[in-house]
Amino acid sequence: MSFVTRLQWFFRERWGSYALAIGLMTIVSLLTTIPPKLIGNTVDHIRDGDLTRAGLTQTVLILVGLALLLYGMVYVWITTLFGNSALIEKLLRGRMLGHLTRMTPSFYQRNSTGQLMALATNDILAIGQTAGYGVMTLVNTLVGATVVIVTMISFIDFKLMLAALIPLPFLAVVINRLGRKVRVRFMEAQASFGRMNEHALESISGIRVIRSYVQEDADLAAFGRVTTEVMNKNKQVSKLNALFQPLISLIVGVSYSIGIGYGSYLVIEQQITLGQLISFNIYLGMLIWPMISFGEFINVLQRGSASADRLETALSQEPDMKDADAPVDVAIPAQIEMNHLTFTYPTAAHPSLSDVSFKLERGETLGIVGRTGSGKSTLLKQLLRQYPVDPGQLLLSDVSVERIAIDRMKRWVAYVPQEHLLLSKSIRDNIALGKPEATEAEIAKAVEMASFTEDIAGMAQGLDTIVGENGVMLSGGQKQRLAIARALLVDSEILLLDDALSAVDARTEARILRHIRQERAGKTTLIATHRLSAVSHANWILVLDEGRVVEEGTHEQLLLFGGWYREQWDRQQMEASLEE
Repeated sequence: MSFVTRLQWFFRERWGSYALAIGLMTIVSLLTTIPPKLIGNTVDHIRDGDLTRAGLTQTVLILVGLALLLYGMVYVWITTLFGNSALIEKLLRGRMLGHLTRMTPSFYQRNSTGQLMALATNDILAIGQTAGYGVMTLVNTLVGATVVIVTMISFIDFKLMLAALIPLPFLAVVINRLGRKVRVRFMEAQASFGRMNEHALESISGIRVIRSYVQEDADLAAFGRVTTEVMNKNKQVSKLNALFQPLISLIVGVSYSIGIGYGSYLVIEQQITLGQLISFNIYLGMLIWPMISFGEFINVLQRGSASADRLETALSQEPDMKDADAPVDVAIPAQIEMNHLTFTYPTAAHPSLSDVSFKLERGETLGIVGRTGSGKSTLLKQLLRQYPVDPGQLLLSDVSVERIAIDRMKRWVAYVPQEHLLLSKSIRDNIALGKPEATEAEIAKAVEMASFTEDIAGMAQGLDTIVGENGVMLSGGQKQRLAIARALLVDSEILLLDDALSAVDARTEARILRHIRQERAGKTTLIATHRLSAVSHANWILVLDEGRVVEEGTHEQLLLFGGWYREQWDRQQMEASLEE
């Protein structure tokens, strides 16, 4: 059974609690066979006229005592079994989130956010139900039916039992076929649920754009089509599920008919007593739940197996970047060197960087400029170890990066991307994301370095101001400065600024860069930007065009070359003077 195989680690870990729950369920099934026997005996005593007050009192007390005992046992096994169900959901969600944090960008190109959300919600919930409710229905089917059948054979009549159970093989065959169809349709329903998640996420995150282009009705119509698909897929699953109960009721009805008809004949022939016939029919009624459990088990198992397969597919994907078998211990990145580096994105047909080379000593600043799409961001991302590069093309302290532990690289680098991810928390929490233990003085210093102090002072709650989802309460410039403060707080060896000053004015930009030069003396900084004034102080500047270095040098040298850099510098200086 694939479900058990995929989750055997959990069942091995929790075998004690499962053994307790299954043991108690078995005892409960055994004890529930006693009341029908007592009732049948009482009926026979009434028919024979030898029922005494003491005997009736004893029977009633035994029934009451059994009811109380069964209540306690059922409470224990239900809390134990469904506690495991909740636990596996917790563990799987934690495992999935941990897996997602290790994945590289190519993973998220193959798996959409909506599908991953569906895995974390519906699919893991289905797995939890199988690990709890599914186990309960399986044990009820196997143990409950076995105990009742053995009791019917032992205390009633073998021929009557065999005749009444003739319809059961047909039940097994039909439910097995229905179960396979449920699995297929459930996987289709889960996939459609993931697509609905994707649409909802896109609509919510892009609501401003939708409104600005007056596309509310069109988006609602599109979402209506997606939700209709989800509804139809789930209806198809529900239609199959609806066949289980009528089928079981039909089989039970046929069994009752055989039991009553043939049993009455045996009573007339005096092969069994009237009390035994009554007991038999009670036992037959007790088989209803195991039959229902069997149908429920197949249903839940197919859902859980389908979800386990989807989850396993996601968790089995390995990150593109892995640590070397024997990582080299590098204390600090004394130099950063690219040696004829060429890089192509996994889904691209042409390289985004071609034959890029430079060498940067610790404490120096590298400027990266060029037209839009020239490869500036791609160059910075090579230091984030998100994609593999050929050995020897990127070196830190003369050691190829694939031989350095990824965690070590991450501790060295602070990155401010073009698109800032802000949490729906306070400004303080967002700034301290990379250093939760930071003191108020350290946060205040980072805020001052990012030239964000005056903005925060103008807010009613200061650092405790909630920024809203992805910083909706802040302006573009405030988002950038908050992200810069977050990066400066960790005081990393390498700071990557990817067009991080585009939304601030020239004076604010100058103050931030001055603070960075003063406070990060001896630390390495790489700045990719469209605004050349942001890199005019850099020790070395690369000009990229279609992924290639077309110019390089200091600011003064590039002005003398009279190429693209000089042309762009003159244009930007003229624009700045006109604005003033």
